[in-house]
Amino acid sequence: MKRRSFVQMGLGAALPAMGRAAAVQPNVVVILTDDQGYGDLSCHGNPVLKTPHMDRLHREGIRFTDFHSAPMCTPTRGQLLSGVDALRNRATSVTAGRALLRRDLPTMADIFAASGYRTGIFGKWHLGDNYPYRPMERGFQEAKYHLGWGLSSAPEFDNDYFNGRYRDRGVVKRFEGYCTDFWFSEAMNWMRQRHQKRERFLCYLPTNTPHGPAWVAEQYSAPYRKPGQPADFFGMIANLDENLGKLETFLKDTGLRDNTIVVFMTDNGATAGFQLFNAGMRGRKTQIYEGGHRVPCFVRWPAGGLRAPGDIDTPSQMQDLLPTLIDLCGLRRPAKARFDGTSLAGLLKGTATTLPERMLVVQYGQILKKWDACVIWNKWRLVYDKELYDLRTDPGQEKNVATQHPEVFAKMRDHYQAWWATIEPTLRDFLPISIGTAHENPVALSSSDWQEVYCDNQRSVSEAAGGPRGAPWNILVERDGEYEVKLTRWPIEQGLALTAGRPLQQMTRGSLPAGKALPIAGARLIAAGQELSVKTAAQDQAAVFRVRLKKGPKTQLHAWFQDAAGQDVCGAYYAYVKRL
Repeated sequence: MKRRSFVQMGLGAALPAMGRAAAVQPNVVVILTDDQGYGDLSCHGNPVLKTPHMDRLHREGIRFTDFHSAPMCTPTRGQLLSGVDALRNRATSVTAGRALLRRDLPTMADIFAASGYRTGIFGKWHLGDNYPYRPMERGFQEAKYHLGWGLSSAPEFDNDYFNGRYRDRGVVKRFEGYCTDFWFSEAMNWMRQRHQKRERFLCYLPTNTPHGPAWVAEQYSAPYRKPGQPADFFGMIANLDENLGKLETFLKDTGLRDNTIVVFMTDNGATAGFQLFNAGMRGRKTQIYEGGHRVPCFVRWPAGGLRAPGDIDTPSQMQDLLPTLIDLCGLRRPAKARFDGTSLAGLLKGTATTLPERMLVVQYGQILKKWDACVIWNKWRLVYDKELYDLRTDPGQEKNVATQHPEVFAKMRDHYQAWWATIEPTLRDFLPISIGTAHENPVALSSSDWQEVYCDNQRSVSEAAGGPRGAPWNILVERDGEYEVKLTRWPIEQGLALTAGRPLQQMTRGSLPAGKALPIAGARLIAAGQELSVKTAAQDQAAVFRVRLKKGPKTQLHAWFQDAAGQDVCGAYYAYVKRL
């Protein structure tokens, strides 16, 4: 994969960071919560949940009430950071080799950094665990984050929400207390340091809560522990809300509040709160009905000369945020960047009341199929190429009116056809993980990045899911050399034999499931077309190979375990690849 500098992409000439420009440019805080639906806020009518600090942002900010994410977290994050549709930026799913963001696309952090801002992420990344996709390779100068989708994903395995592990620019460290408290505390400490040095900053605060497992201190869950209420899920939101209150106090006390843009959003539609209250919408996370991808978006900038707080009902999307922030902050727009999003700055400032006519496409997925999408045009929704809904009269999407409005149906179909034609040629072009670089050696691969196989959580590994051979990793060999490849059934730090089962593990607020014992007696490896095999003993913790590999082009590494009779047992859930 050819590397291009961001100077080549038009990011070399930025606005000055200091002097007059720096005096007026705002700071930016982008908060993205995980699996909190549109209805999981009291300001949106939830009859049980209390979110006073989210409600305050709603009251003091400008609310985009027809705002759309992807129906799942990775594609939303890729769209937010690149301004490009998920199927075009390639981060289309949470796993299966489709959770990586194209390297040739400048990110929000790249663009802010090129304009002299300091950039930091605190929380959930989920756009690549390995070089060259980690946050510090994508423009974030400060990066405190976890791997995978969360703290019990395949790469994190037995990490805990309390006193767990995190990565500090790739280095594993421990945090004290509750994860959400830690992300907010670290973010505020970093912002305080930037302020003391008179540095403008972009602070990206994507929490891993309230995504399950629903582990939180009982003090937050207790008010909701009643029949029919998701007490621990609501407890995680209550803790989030408390942290938003601490952030507000911090911004006031430091004098940062007035000239800081605060954006609050969630990453997809409803999950655990769906049955109790979904704001009248059909659908939930993973679905392309409204409840799967319509999410809150509140924007506040007290000193920014924005229009008065209130609702904006114009359809908008995650891809719009990056061009919007470029305009609001006076950043240099990269000359070669092509955003699918549109700037909302005119709507926020009150200099425009509408956007140019456009249609939006919501599509994501592990297996990408034509028409598995929602097309948005004003209040019309075309779903699966056969269902047309008019949200003006049918917000719950109960009545298909495709036959009553053939001209609308046809126009929206035509738009999708043209959009799909630009996407389809690249859908099988999987992005590779680099091995053999000085930036990351060894490289730890997990089953979450197997191509086209869903195996991205602790339970999948414990149940030996993924079929008898698992699936390959897409890799790019960066340097010629001899490589050691260690294949394991469990994360290597567990210290378990290949054949070993694993007992149920108690965590601070819950447990992780027991894992299967397997009759592993050997392993197979295919690396850049070379096929090797090795026998293993019952007590071995890894099957170890040495193989010579040539630099580039993109290739695959595929590994799996076998029993004593040579029958395939399961994929190698973890591979540790080191250039010797």
